[in-house]
Amino acid sequence: MVRRKLRVKALLLDLDGTLVDSTEPLKEAGKAGFVAVGFPNINDDKIAFEVARRLEQALPIDDLFTRFHLGKHVEEQFLPAYLNAYYSAVITKSKPFPNIRETLETLSKNFQLALITLRYTDQEQVIDELKHLGFKKYFRVVVTALDVEKPKPFPDALSVAAQKLGVPIKDCAIVGDSIVDIQAGKAAGAKTVAVLTGLFNREELEKQKPELIIRDLNSLAEFLQNE
Repeated sequence: MVRRKLRVKALLLDLDGTLVDSTEPLKEAGKAGFVAVGFPNINDDKIAFEVARRLEQALPIDDLFTRFHLGKHVEEQFLPAYLNAYYSAVITKSKPFPNIRETLETLSKNFQLALITLRYTDQEQVIDELKHLGFKKYFRVVVTALDVEKPKPFPDALSVAAQKLGVPIKDCAIVGDSIVDIQAGKAAGAKTVAVLTGLFNREELEKQKPELIIRDLNSLAEFLQNE
């Protein structure tokens, strides 16, 4: 893939897998889900991660539990426990990737920043987490899945963020680790940048044809030019 400088005025940044490592919260979610369906000794991180990947893409998860013969209990018991545990743990057990604060400091000097998350939580909770991490001052706008009728992969959240920033969507770049980040960016008409710090690998992300695929957020600045 040819890497070139993107001309942008604003960056729409994803949270989980982009700014923070959510591995531990996902593990906690998986454990809680299995406890809820009567398998307290099961500790299958692969299933926990795959559930997250599929939920992001609105894909079914039932087949992941075939060997456990759970049937309807996946939707009625596993999934609610999984999600509750994740949203409880993500606040305290998500860890910022190395040097992210310094990177946000650098990026915020040249570009307007908005945070767009697929979490189904209210803004206040996300803002409190950003304050705890020392990130809040860098973001003018925060948009969660609850703030729009159709969250990522639909373009709504990006359009709302761009409007609040006062920047045309064509002059924005969405930066995220997920397939749905790229899909939402393309649907909105924004530029798209994928980072390899989340649940999706390079091959999966390449299929979405983002303008850039980079190692992590810390390497972003060298590929940007202020519009």
